[in-house]
Amino acid sequence: LILFPCGLLLPAAVSLSVNKHKPWIETTYHGIVTENDDKVLLDPPLIALDKDAPLRYAGKIFHLLVSDEAICGFRIHGQNVPFEAVVLDKSTGEGVIRAKDKLDCELQKEHTFTIQAYDCGEGPDGGNMKKSHKATVHIQVNDMNEYSPVFKEKSYKATVIEGKKYDSILKVEAVDADCSFQFSQICSYEIVTPDVPFTVDKDGNIKNTEKLNYSKERMYKLTVTAYDCGKNRASEDVLVKINIKPTCKPSWQGFNKRIEYEPGTGSLALFPSMHLETCEEPITSIQASIMLETNHIGKGCDRDTYSEKSLHKLCGASTGTVELLPAPSNSANWTVGLPTDNGHDSDQVFEFNGTQAIKVPEGVVSTTLKEPFTISVWMRHGPGSREKETILCNSDKTEMNRHHYSLYVHNCRLVLLLRQEPTESENYKPAEFHWKLDQVCDKEWHHYVLNIEFPAVTLFVDGATFEPFLVTEDYPLHASKIETQLTIGACWQDLSGHDNDTETLSETLTGGSALMTQYFRGNLAGLMIRSGKLENKKVIDCLYTCKEGLDVQLPEEVASAVEFNPNQSSLTLEGDDIESFEKVMQHISYLNSRQFPTPGIRHLRVTTTVKCFNEETCISVPDSEGYVMVLQPEEPKISLSGIDHFARGAAEFESTEGVTLFPELRIVSTITREVEVEVEAETETVVSEEIMHNLDTCEVTVVGDELNGDHESLEVDLAQIQQRALEMSSSNVGMVITGVNTMANYEQVLHLIRYRNWHTEALFDRKFKLVCSELNGRYISNEFKVEVNVIHTANPMDHANNAMVQPQFINQVQHASVDLSGHNLANMHQSSVVPSAATIVIVVCVSFLVFMIILGVFRIRAAHQGTLRDQENGKENEMDWDDSALTITVNPMEVSEEEGDEEEEESEDGEEEDDITSAESDSSEDEGGEQEDQQGSSRQQQLEWDDSTY
Repeated sequence: LILFPCGLLLPAAVSLSVNKHKPWIETTYHGIVTENDDKVLLDPPLIALDKDAPLRYAGKIFHLLVSDEAICGFRIHGQNVPFEAVVLDKSTGEGVIRAKDKLDCELQKEHTFTIQAYDCGEGPDGGNMKKSHKATVHIQVNDMNEYSPVFKEKSYKATVIEGKKYDSILKVEAVDADCSFQFSQICSYEIVTPDVPFTVDKDGNIKNTEKLNYSKERMYKLTVTAYDCGKNRASEDVLVKINIKPTCKPSWQGFNKRIEYEPGTGSLALFPSMHLETCEEPITSIQASIMLETNHIGKGCDRDTYSEKSLHKLCGASTGTVELLPAPSNSANWTVGLPTDNGHDSDQVFEFNGTQAIKVPEGVVSTTLKEPFTISVWMRHGPGSREKETILCNSDKTEMNRHHYSLYVHNCRLVLLLRQEPTESENYKPAEFHWKLDQVCDKEWHHYVLNIEFPAVTLFVDGATFEPFLVTEDYPLHASKIETQLTIGACWQDLSGHDNDTETLSETLTGGSALMTQYFRGNLAGLMIRSGKLENKKVIDCLYTCKEGLDVQLPEEVASAVEFNPNQSSLTLEGDDIESFEKVMQHISYLNSRQFPTPGIRHLRVTTTVKCFNEETCISVPDSEGYVMVLQPEEPKISLSGIDHFARGAAEFESTEGVTLFPELRIVSTITREVEVEVEAETETVVSEEIMHNLDTCEVTVVGDELNGDHESLEVDLAQIQQRALEMSSSNVGMVITGVNTMANYEQVLHLIRYRNWHTEALFDRKFKLVCSELNGRYISNEFKVEVNVIHTANPMDHANNAMVQPQFINQVQHASVDLSGHNLANMHQSSVVPSAATIVIVVCVSFLVFMIILGVFRIRAAHQGTLRDQENGKENEMDWDDSALTITVNPMEVSEEEGDEEEEESEDGEEEDDITSAESDSSEDEGGEQEDQQGSSRQQQLEWDDSTY
C-alpha cells in the first residue's frame, strides 16, 4: 500500500500509466453558420469522450495521479478550411467550431471537412497521446439579405396598337445577388408612375388596363421597381416606354405620292424606301402589280412625235410607205379641216365624230391586190352603234357602189373586206376577215397592223398576233372600167338611182356634195399603206414601243419573278420572302428616253395580294396610288443665220447651176438654263447652252409672187438628198425637205438649194423664207429671210441692135458705158454695172456731198439745185424731135457730157469703196425708187414716136 500525504492509501499494484483508450467523437456533424457571424451551431454538439478520463467524483488526488485533463484539443483536416475547432472543457471534452474569417454565402454556401479529437497523453510531457477517428463535418452558410434587386435592362420599349387590350405588352425582369432562395427571389414588381392605364404582375408582365387611344397619347413613360422576398427594393428603378400606334392596317409604307422626273436624267427609283406592313401576320407568298397610266399621253404613252412616215423610216420601213393622214401642208392638204390636237406636245391625232370624212386624192396610193401590202393605223374607239364604221374604204366612184377593199369596225369587231379582182376562175375566195377584239371598244389607243398577202392576212395589235375567228368567202368582182375612190372615215357611195334608208348623207370637208356612208366615230392617227412589202415583226415592235415605262434592275441575291407587259407600262412581281420582295420594289424605276418628253402627270398604282399558310388571302393590302410628274423640258431655240441679202449677175440666175440661196447658212440650237451662281448677292443667273438634236422638216417658201414654172424654179441635188435618207417635195410656192436627221446634215442639204430664172430681163429681186422644225412642228426655228438682187449685165452693141425690136427695155441700158471696176458687188463680173436707178442715186448722193464740202452753206446748195433744174430742161429740149416721120435714128451710146462727167466722177469716188453691203442696197432702193420712176417717165417722153405706119 502507498500512503499519500492526505492519508489515502492505494494498492501498490496500481500503475500511473493509465492512457489506454482513444478519444471518441461522433462520426458526422451538421452545422449552420450565418453570414457575418463566426459561431457554428452543430448537431450533435461537439463532445469528445475518453475512457481513460477520471471520474468527476474521484477527487483531486486521483486527478493528480492520472493527468491534469482528458481531452486536449480538436484538429480539422482539409484544404483552406475557413473554420477552427476549440475545446471549451478539457475534462468533459466539450468543444465548438467557429469561422476564422467573415463568410460569404454568395461565394460558397456549404463547407465540408473532417475533424479529429486527441487527448492529453501521459505525464507532464503528454506522452502516449491518443487520437480519435476522423468525423465528417457539413456546415451550411446561411444568407443575409444584403443585396437589392437589379433590373436586367437599363430601359424597356414596346409598341402597341390602339384599341386593343393585351394580356402582356412586355415583361420586365430583375435579379437579386443573394444566395438564398428567400432573399434572391423577386417577390413583386410595382409601377411607381401614378395614374397610368397599366399594371404589372408579380412576374413582371405589364399590360394595359384599358384600350389605348393614339389620338389621346402616343407614348407612355412608366417607372417600375422590384422587391425581393426580404422586402428589399430595387437599387434603381427602370424606365419603360410604350409607343402607341394607330390601328394596324396592312399597307405599303414609305411611298412618296408625288415623284418628280427631270428630263434627261435617266432612270428614277420610284420606291426607294418602301416596305410592307403586314401587322405581324405570317405571310407565305406575296404578289404585286405596278401600273403606270400613260393612256392620256399621245397614243397611249410617250413616243417620238415625228410624222408617221419618218417613224417608219427610223424603224426600217424605208420604201413604199404612203401616209394617208399627214399633217396639213401645201403638198398634202386633204386633211385640212379635220379636228386635231395640233401635234405640238404629242402625236397628231385626227378626230372623226360620225359626220366627217375625207377623200384621198388620186395617185397618192397605187396599191393593187395582186401584190402584198400592209395597212397600219393607230385607233381609239369606244362602244358605238351597231352600224358599220369605216376606217378606210376603196369603192367605185359611180354606178355600182362596189367596195374593193375596206377596213371597218362593227359590233366591237375589226373587219377587213378584200374583194378579188376579176379572174378566169369564178370560184369562191376569202373576202372578209373578222377579229373579235376587246381593244376595238375599250376607248384606249391601240396599234393595228395588217399584213396582207392574199389569201393570208395577219393582224398585229400592239405587237401581238391575232388570228381571225371568222373568214367569209365571196366571188371575185366582175370586170369593170369604173374608177375607184379612196376615202377615210366613211365609204364613198353613189346613191343616184338607188334607194338608201340606212345612212344619212352629209357634206364632206373637201367641199361640194358628197355621198358618204358608214361614218367612223373615234380617233385615228398614223394611217399608212405600204405597197409591195410586208412589215416584219421588228418594225412593228419598233413602231409600237414606248419611249417611257417601268424598269427594274434585280439584285443578284434576289430571286423573284418579274413579268412586264409589251409597252412596259405595268409589271408583276411574285415572291415568298418579304425582305427580298421589298428589295425588288425598291429597285423599280421610271425611265423616259426622249430628249424632249411630253410633260405632265403619269398616275401610278400598286396592287398587292398576300397569302398565308392556308394558301388563302389572310390580309387585305389596299392599293397604293401616286403619280410621276414629268417636268417641262427646257425648250430648244432653233436659230437660222447667214447672209440674208446679196446680189448676183443675171447670167448666174440663167445658168444651169443657178444661184445658191443659203451659201453660209448656220443652224444652231440652244437652251436656257438657270444656274445658281453668287454674283453681287444674287444667287441665280441665266446661261445659254448649245445642244444637238435632230430636225424633221425644213421648208423654203417664196415671199411674194409664186414661182412661174415656165422660167424659174428651186432645185437641189436629189442624190445628196437620198444619200442622207431625206425626202424633197416642191411646188410653185417653195420646197419642203423632210426626214429625221441631224442639224449638220440639214445644213449641208440647204447649202445646195439653188434658184434658177432663165428670163431675168424684168427681174430685179426675189425673196425667200426658210423655217426648220423638230418633232412634227413642236419646236420651230426663226424665219430666216433672204433677198437676192439681180445685177443686169449690159452689152452696148447688143442693146443698140435691139433698140428697134424691144424698145421697152431701152430705159434699162442708157448708161451702159459706165466703168464700175472699182465696185465689188457680191463677186460680180467686172463687166457688170449697177442698174440705172442705183446709178442716179449714187450720183446725186456723191454730188450732194461734194457740194456740201465745197460750198458749206445752204444758200450755195440751193443755187446748185437751180442749176441742175436748168440742165434737166436743157436735156429735155435736146431730145425733142418731130415724130411725124417714121425714120428715127437713135444712138443709145449717146451720153451728154455732163452725165459722162458725173459718171466719171462717180467711178473715181467708187474706187474708194470695196463692197456694197446689204444695208446699202436696201437704202439705195428705198431712196432711189421715186427718182427711178421720174427718170423712166422722162425717158419714155424722150423716146416717143408715131408708130401708126407700122
